[in-house]
Amino acid sequence: MRHTDGGASPGLGQEPRALLLALFTAAVAAADPARLLPGRLPPPPPGRALVVGAGKAAASMAAAVEREWHGPLSGLVVTRYGHGLPCRRLDVVEAAHPVPDAAGRAAAGRILDLAGGLGADDLLICLISGGGSALLALPAPGVTLEDKQAVNKALLRSGATIAEINCVRKHLSAIKGGRLAAAAHPARVVTYLISDVPGDDPSVIASGPTVPDPTTYGEALAVLARYGIDRPAGALEHLRAGAAAPAGSAALALPGAAQAETPKPGDPAFAGDELVMLATAADALEAAARCARAAGVTPLILGDDLEAEARDLGGAHAALAIACAKGGETALVGLREAVARGAAHLAGHILFVPQPPLVLLSGGETTVTVRGSGRGGRDTEYLLGLAFALDGHPAISALAGDTDGVDGSEDNAGAFVTPDTLARARQTGVNPVAALAANDAYGLFAALGDLVVTGPTRTNVNDFRAVLIL
Repeated sequence: MRHTDGGASPGLGQEPRALLLALFTAAVAAADPARLLPGRLPPPPPGRALVVGAGKAAASMAAAVEREWHGPLSGLVVTRYGHGLPCRRLDVVEAAHPVPDAAGRAAAGRILDLAGGLGADDLLICLISGGGSALLALPAPGVTLEDKQAVNKALLRSGATIAEINCVRKHLSAIKGGRLAAAAHPARVVTYLISDVPGDDPSVIASGPTVPDPTTYGEALAVLARYGIDRPAGALEHLRAGAAAPAGSAALALPGAAQAETPKPGDPAFAGDELVMLATAADALEAAARCARAAGVTPLILGDDLEAEARDLGGAHAALAIACAKGGETALVGLREAVARGAAHLAGHILFVPQPPLVLLSGGETTVTVRGSGRGGRDTEYLLGLAFALDGHPAISALAGDTDGVDGSEDNAGAFVTPDTLARARQTGVNPVAALAANDAYGLFAALGDLVVTGPTRTNVNDFRAVLIL
């Protein structure tokens, strides 16, 4: 892990970065599959036991299953490049994320074929975590991989929420949106989930390959229209054909076509299946809160499901942090306003004014509407928005990072903000205003040596944010 603080133990007498980094480390550790899977696997079935999976945590989940499983076992999981681990009985394939590639398409095809060969006495263990949507890249009939790549790129740049993006992905796929479970029927399917989505909806996590899908082709078309995405033609034609198909129609008018609509709640394909939620953003925030208390810092959890434009959320959190630093009635008003905006976790704190040292904790998945050509990510853009609004406040520092170890498509998990972030940037010749306009927060924090670099963590409960008030 690369950062710029020393090796001292975190605590009130230590450098703020050390405490912030300890909080982030605790949050990531709370979502470690090696800690979460033991004792939670089903008994061996009368027939075969097959393991499949997709996501940034897929390899570590597969390794944990191997260690715990007694009996014959086979299968395949797909994870992001660089996130693999060696397994003895299970194949681990790496593919591209967030834009799918041919390796992901081939792995998804193998997984669907394996599931389709199961019978009533067999068991399918499905290991699902964030990132699985891009990694299970099996286009629906009539849709090309190039179509899916183009739609993914456009959606990722649009500012769409993850639920909106995955609604479209499910309806361009032959495996997502419950279709994997339908292929495995009548085998029993037990799905283990590590959630990276606000609200922890299983149908949204990795586009829900083994759970019923409540969304429709019409809703997928509406998402594309909302963000002005009108190409590629093949994807639009597929969605329009699906939306026009009669209700209950089994297939599109194409040879070998996939089901016209994704399997819905109540479909018999899901009878007897089971979902096990292993880790969520709330779990990670609670672990960080315990770490803060141990260091003598009062944690205030703003929420585990925050969604907003990253730079705007940074500004809002800066305003709350400044109010808390002032204390008294100002802090009380700030906390009440935060509750009114949806920070329900703070409701118990507005009866009194917590005094610094405090740390504001939050999770969820922000969005970035990309207008520039810089290098960046959700967490660094959040931090730059925070830094502007803090304007060098001497008592406030922050860390934001993605718990998978990758902020966007860069090599960092996130970064630090310190009271002198903007001043140091200007001293090094970096214009913070220009960096934010170009969506180049990564470039600014890299120039300062303030990136947090962990490498792949092989788990994923999405964004972690900690704003420390001393």
